[in-house]
Amino acid sequence: MLSDFFILMKSELAVTAVIFILLFIKIGKGMKNETLLSLIQVFLLANFLIGFFFNKEGVLFEGAYNTTPLIVFQKNILSLGVYLISLLCTDWLKKTPHLPEFFMLMLSALLGMFFMISSGNLLMFYLSLELSTIPIAAMANFDLAKKTASEAAMKMILSSAFSSGILLFGISLTYGATGTISFSELPQQLGGSSLQILAFVFLFTGFAFKLSIVPFHLWTADVYEGSPIAVTSFLSVISKGSVAFIFISALYKVFQPLHDIWYNMLVLLAIATMVIGNLFAIRQQNIKRFLAFSSIAQVGFILVGMSSNNNAGVISVVYFVLIYTFSNLAAFGVASVIAEQTGKENIDDYKGLYKTNPFLSWILALALFSLAGIPPTAGFFGKLFLITSGASTGTYWFIAIAALNMIVSLYYYLRVVRAMFMDKDEQPIENLKVNPSVKLGLLICGAGIVLIGLLSWIYEYISKLN
Repeated sequence: MLSDFFILMKSELAVTAVIFILLFIKIGKGMKNETLLSLIQVFLLANFLIGFFFNKEGVLFEGAYNTTPLIVFQKNILSLGVYLISLLCTDWLKKTPHLPEFFMLMLSALLGMFFMISSGNLLMFYLSLELSTIPIAAMANFDLAKKTASEAAMKMILSSAFSSGILLFGISLTYGATGTISFSELPQQLGGSSLQILAFVFLFTGFAFKLSIVPFHLWTADVYEGSPIAVTSFLSVISKGSVAFIFISALYKVFQPLHDIWYNMLVLLAIATMVIGNLFAIRQQNIKRFLAFSSIAQVGFILVGMSSNNNAGVISVVYFVLIYTFSNLAAFGVASVIAEQTGKENIDDYKGLYKTNPFLSWILALALFSLAGIPPTAGFFGKLFLITSGASTGTYWFIAIAALNMIVSLYYYLRVVRAMFMDKDEQPIENLKVNPSVKLGLLICGAGIVLIGLLSWIYEYISKLN
């Protein structure tokens, strides 16, 4: 029925409507950036709120598109992240001369991610992945006057093209080895033949590129550093979150017969990703490169949760991505305010920040505590649930390595906190005026970290009583 079509695809249709509205505004008389940005923020908030109403489970297009309550919740997390980016990067967005184009690209990428999460076969998944990737390459080059932005866009395009080629080759081999591309039919056709295993390795590699899993992470830091912070935030949180959602769904539902193979791959790559991400994060001075390698290490912990192969793994990954959205966007939000008003992006520039900007210092400290997994922040429970899920397989040496990497991460996260609160600088960053929209975004992120952490503590306490 037509009503089912509109209800099942309401998230995609809402995003498409906003894109067309922006297109009409662009080809029309246009409006000032301040007014247009406020209007866009209202649209994005409405798009987020729509996700909580009129939800229904079902399939469309003969199984090519499907939605469930979990998929709707995943889309809501991504919508929330995009809304927060529009708030946190207000200073930069107001200055850009091509504001409508930027959000048309961002929302096109978000639309592709929505279709990717709801995809029911490999062809739909691939087309959605391309729709979510190509606009990001254009977004990375949005600071046209900066050479680093062009370099970031070129590296993004080349790495995306390479990974997409590998992924498409894996899809071709999968179809040749099984005779189907349907997610519902593939598990019955997977018997573990050599060709099927080879096809899966190519598919896994394509996912690894998109998630920045070591050793397929080499593009990440350079693209993050050269892109505008709004794009870096989108890449770090929204893009990685969407790929993590579809990746765990593919492993658990589609490639479950190959569990023994992908489990060993997950364990080895999770260890490499956590170790390499942490070691390189320690060496970084640029805040964007620092957060880039931090995000790589966080992906390693996500893989730990994925290795459980049970419902607890799905819940822990979704929970962690939600917390990661608040934590990472809060860190990028503070970095955006400082970079836009002072041009400073090095960690040493943050020395003495607390004396002149206590609000920004506390928000960044809270975000870093959450990313490090320090109680009582929500990030502590995020990593606790991931490690607990991974421990359900009984591979305790693997969990011990993950726990040791958590300890290592404390060093470089607390290094930034020490610079803000303890280190002295004769010329610290001056007192900065925080835009009301940015302050709202930072407060939402901070409240999310605290409230989710508090609710998690309460839930754990009540469960122990029972």
